Amino acid sequence: MLFINNDLVHQFLSMKECIEIQEVAFKGLEDGQAIHRPRIDMYTPAERTDGYYRWGTMEGWYDGIFAIRMKSDIITWPRSRDGKTWTEEKYCVQPGTFCGLVMLFSSRNGEPLAIINDGVLQHMRVGAGAGIGAKHLAKKTASTVGMLGSGGMARTFLEAFCVVRPIKTCKVFSPTRANCEAFAREMSAKLGIEVVAVSSAQEAVEGVDILSTATDSMSPTFEAAWLAPGMHVAMLGPCEVSAEAEERFDVKIRQGIGGLKMPETERIRSEVGMSPIAWIAGSETEMGRLPSKTASSGFGGECPDFCDLVFGRAQGRTSESQITFYHNMGNQGLQFASVGGLIYRKIKESGKALSLDTSLFLQDIRD
Repeated sequence: MLFINNDLVHQFLSMKECIEIQEVAFKGLEDGQAIHRPRIDMYTPAERTDGYYRWGTMEGWYDGIFAIRMKSDIITWPRSRDGKTWTEEKYCVQPGTFCGLVMLFSSRNGEPLAIINDGVLQHMRVGAGAGIGAKHLAKKTASTVGMLGSGGMARTFLEAFCVVRPIKTCKVFSPTRANCEAFAREMSAKLGIEVVAVSSAQEAVEGVDILSTATDSMSPTFEAAWLAPGMHVAMLGPCEVSAEAEERFDVKIRQGIGGLKMPETERIRSEVGMSPIAWIAGSETEMGRLPSKTASSGFGGECPDFCDLVFGRAQGRTSESQITFYHNMGNQGLQFASVGGLIYRKIKESGKALSLDTSLFLQDIRD
């Protein structure tokens, strides 16, 4: 059994192959060659009186590899001073540290194969998902990107767009100017394109072929009026796109099933923060810390999915003037199975990962 850290994932995983393996795996949902279970979260009270503990899992299977991704987070939802915007923030143990693990198993004989730190893999699989959307829906000639957000996800989103389209320039905006400027310097050097930090979200959006929002915002990040004919829109979180913006999309495709449909009770709720479905513990007072549902594009709705698009049951872009939208959520468990399996095989062959004694994870007591 292998332990694979973020440095090894970064060394062995390219964006091009991350896009390619996911696209093949997504197509496998059509005929049972792949399967996944949408994300489920559990919330319990935490030591902080303004937040909650959240445990999240998602699962998937592809090409002989079963994966489960697990997250252990303290979640808060701070608001800006003027109260107009708010975000979902997270950490494990202390701000700035995080705990996310992917476990891989062989479906041939049940053998535990690997434990993988999920940081780099998480950023890459989400960025690659956005790249798949742009590959199928953005104009073939798309060369300009407006990026809202300047964190790790924004970096992989832009990298993925450059893989699937002839991107030449990017305008980036986020509230912290220093972060914007750092993003512009780093991504210009890495991708060999012109990346410019701008002063407002509207300035980033105006005149671009691809509008990408990659933030932790709990409220919409752009105005519907800023959308222009021919744009393709990509998103990260379920709250970044307003209902008004969604009404302007001519073509809407979702990656996959965003969340399980369950009868809602006091303890089982849909769309809690960025959780598609949540089981919730705590007193009535403690549950009052949790955010209410937001008016947003949410978790995918009833629009056609990726398989509907590629197997001809739904139309994609049919004209240069259409505004297209790819809801980049839904197949998370399958993403970790497909990309995780790819990483595992490459790193196992290299012999570079820390090897753990598989017998430590086996027992002779029947469960």
